[in-house]
Amino acid sequence: MNPAPNLVLVGPMGAGKSSIGRRLAGRFGLDFIDVDREIEARTGADIPTIFECEGESGFRAREAAALADLLQRDGLVIATGGGAVLDAGNRGRMRARGFVVHLQVSLARQLERLARDRSRPLLAGDDREQVLHRLSQQRAPLYAEVADLGFDTDTLFPPQAAAQLTRLLEAQWTRTRADLQERSA
Repeated sequence: MNPAPNLVLVGPMGAGKSSIGRRLAGRFGLDFIDVDREIEARTGADIPTIFECEGESGFRAREAAALADLLQRDGLVIATGGGAVLDAGNRGRMRARGFVVHLQVSLARQLERLARDRSRPLLAGDDREQVLHRLSQQRAPLYAEVADLGFDTDTLFPPQAAAQLTRLLEAQWTRTRADLQERSA
């Protein structure tokens, strides 16, 4: 068990981090933040434009800064981008300030869920299946490393997933406030 002030959702594209995260926030009475939307709000540009102008490394730097700022707050459900786990500092901050849930999904379901989505720069090429497979091989061990809980969303619609995950979280996640954690350290 990892007592933490925030709930952090990690996982690949199409796992349901945003759609499930919004529902979890409502169920727990917390604020929901999608890190990608936060980055867009801060920069005034969408993610594809950031990738085009600054490359993936520029985007990852913005992602790390936004995530670090958000994790200083309490009472959030945070939906990270699929690649947020690539940065060791991000992983450390997530573990220190969040109960981390790895939302899992099969490659076949990812392809189905992302079939019409043209907004993701890493999927801009022709062979989406190959890209998703490569990303999974690279990132799956990192999701497992950072996660307090794994949850398979493959066969669930977001309302079902949120209901089931809520029950698991009620049994496994102890919400804390930062000032209480500091006193006990």
